[in-house]
Amino acid sequence: MITLGCVADDYTGASDLANTLTKCGLRTVQTIGVPAKDLALPEVDAVVVALKSRSCAKDDAIAWSRAAHQWLRARGATHTLFKVCSTFDSTTEGNIGPVAEALQAETGDAIVLVTPAFPETGRTVYQGNLFVGAVPLNESPLKDHPLNPMHDANLVRVLAAQSRSKVGLVDLAAVAAGADAIRAKLSELSGAGVRMAIIDAVFDPDLETIGRVALDHHLSVGASGLGLGLARGLVTTGKVRAKPAGATLDHAVGGPAACLAGSCSQATLRQIAKAEKAMPVLRLDPEALITDKTAATRALDWAAERLGAGPVLIASSATAEAVAAVQARHGRDAAGHAIEQAMATIGAGLAARGVRRLVVAGGETSGAVVDHLQIPAFLIGPEIAAGVPVLRAAGWRGGEMVLALKSGNFGGEDFFADALRLMT
Repeated sequence: MITLGCVADDYTGASDLANTLTKCGLRTVQTIGVPAKDLALPEVDAVVVALKSRSCAKDDAIAWSRAAHQWLRARGATHTLFKVCSTFDSTTEGNIGPVAEALQAETGDAIVLVTPAFPETGRTVYQGNLFVGAVPLNESPLKDHPLNPMHDANLVRVLAAQSRSKVGLVDLAAVAAGADAIRAKLSELSGAGVRMAIIDAVFDPDLETIGRVALDHHLSVGASGLGLGLARGLVTTGKVRAKPAGATLDHAVGGPAACLAGSCSQATLRQIAKAEKAMPVLRLDPEALITDKTAATRALDWAAERLGAGPVLIASSATAEAVAAVQARHGRDAAGHAIEQAMATIGAGLAARGVRRLVVAGGETSGAVVDHLQIPAFLIGPEIAAGVPVLRAAGWRGGEMVLALKSGNFGGEDFFADALRLMT
């Protein structure tokens, strides 16, 4: 029986959350997709179901999320966190609002707390506005996100635009006043017909207060910061006994190592540039990945010639201007899908050539690669960078493999080298 269930809308975000829960003392497993009913699990406190539902069709996102939620409840979860990105990546159609409403209908909660805040990673919410570091969301690099560009920092407006429900705000004054003040504010909002409430959080202790209140309900919506609050709430109330974050890499996994980069974030572009000083790097033309059916094969041939000498990196990452040009020619969704599938083909080809240590940068790229490999679940290993753990494949028919799946903006400039060092 598990205590905390989590439904994550992408794979790297799921890894980030699983890592956070593990550091807080919860024994955690991350599954890939909705698990089979008979999936055998070790004794754990939390399960994070990783979906690829952030940018898919709304009806699919709802159906997959409901199935994951039902699986978690059947395994005993008393609270479910719908995990979204700390930059609230979404469009005016969703999928955060529609999925949250669907899960709320199943739990019967009168009101649901929502916050993507995670001060440790520079994500804070004040007066309902999301900040990335010192700037509002709409002034950050997320304004140029290739799939979900974010042009409004006011999360009350963003969530209301994609929801049928009335959305309100629990401001920092209530949070600073403590759990009972938050509960009183939620009661007031609920009485006014509000069904979802964005809640401010500027400092890590705010998350702990919010987590305790969220556990009064069956559902909450947020990033890994809210997961931290929930986990600490479970431990402090004695519902879960904290365990040491034991390393799952109890023995080395040999074989060649490789890195894939599909993210176009400024952080990933800097990481690729730094990696070029330490390993062979192949920069792929995004246009060729869409129009040339031999591009993936040629990339694999390039890698095969070099894997015996050490790690390699294959990148489809490009500048925002280059991505915009490709999207203009082929359509945003079609271009993104084609590039993701090409990178997934390369990832599977690398595994077929013996790669057993694989680093993937970019949420959509990570999802496509793991789907192609058909890895059902991961055990959580040591942390590479904030929010990015080493993952050991569990139940994979291909045998042993360790991976690192990172969101585009995560990690320092030496991320690829740091990841490979911990995966040795």
